[in-house]
Amino acid sequence: MEGESLGSKLHTKIEIKPPGQEPASPSSSSSVLHNPETDNQVEGKLPFFKSRYRQRASDTWLISLLVILHLMAFITTTLVNYFSIPSVFFQPLSENPLLGPSASTLDKVGALRRAFLAQNPLNWRFFLCPWLHAGLIHFAFNISCTIFIGIHLERDYGPLRTGVIYLLSAFSGSLICSLFVRNNPVVTSSGALFGLLGTMLSGLIRNWKVYSSKCAALAALFTVMVLNFLLGLLPYIDNFANIGAFISGLLLGFVLLLTPQVRQMSKNKAGLFEYGGNRAKSTIKLKQKLEVDRLVLRSISLVLFVILLSGCLVAVFLGIDANHYCGWCRFIDCIPYKRWSCNDGPKTCEIMKNNSEMTLTCLYNGNTRVFPFTNVSQDRMNDLCAMIC
Repeated sequence: MEGESLGSKLHTKIEIKPPGQEPASPSSSSSVLHNPETDNQVEGKLPFFKSRYRQRASDTWLISLLVILHLMAFITTTLVNYFSIPSVFFQPLSENPLLGPSASTLDKVGALRRAFLAQNPLNWRFFLCPWLHAGLIHFAFNISCTIFIGIHLERDYGPLRTGVIYLLSAFSGSLICSLFVRNNPVVTSSGALFGLLGTMLSGLIRNWKVYSSKCAALAALFTVMVLNFLLGLLPYIDNFANIGAFISGLLLGFVLLLTPQVRQMSKNKAGLFEYGGNRAKSTIKLKQKLEVDRLVLRSISLVLFVILLSGCLVAVFLGIDANHYCGWCRFIDCIPYKRWSCNDGPKTCEIMKNNSEMTLTCLYNGNTRVFPFTNVSQDRMNDLCAMIC
């Protein structure tokens, strides 16, 4: 009996395992079974707008800096408008439907206009115009979308590549804007946002197999793009800069953004290609295919971007006005409406003053308006004449 009891005790203490098998701790087993993020990682799928690797606030310092710079530029524009037109921070909606400064104020702070390009084809306005906003409505909408898109890109691909794409897209948008701009002041700050949208699309296409919720990402991208394009149909915002910056951002995204910054991806998925079969053969084929894919994609995109940028620079130096070759292109930039004017023709007004009132009559269409003041600058007089013409 004692022998049986002793054998039973020994039997309960001895556990025979297959060779090489390590005991699994309960905590690790539980995490594998119940952690959905781990399951996602094994399958090689990453949420497009919610990555588990986006936790540090320092990951978004670039977008924070860009927002501060845009805010400083907007405050400066508002103050210039206030001191140019005393006691007025924003013009009425009848003059600026985006609740912003006057046209003469935009001219002072760096907006683009055909007359300025005729004097100096490539000047300081190309570098200041991407930081300007046409009004409070434009600023709020543009900055909100920039934060939404920019934070995602910066956390996934890093601040350096995101910043390079942002600045190059903004400059390219200003160059393309100069080819279509007419004799009304325009700003191109939305161009940088469209550059980020193009980059977002290229990253989604390039890593199609990596991300989940692709339809939701495409819907968000399309919604932001359409809303900002519709906003660009109002005066003072240039849609050609948006189109040019979007194309630039798309090409630069293929050049600079190939895979998101994640710790681990599925061993049989990469971008638009999927591989299976024996693990050793699959790994070798995957590496070879990725090298060819990256080289070809980067080379083609880089060549196209260089052609676009250099072509625009040459066209700007030659003073080419694309409106001479495209009569309907003006409707892409500004849609005429009774509450605002898209007319860029000669604006000449007849002025009549008495003690406390000033009457302006547009010689172009005969419109007349009486203003309860007489002491205004010539720039302000031009603003009022343009408003009634």
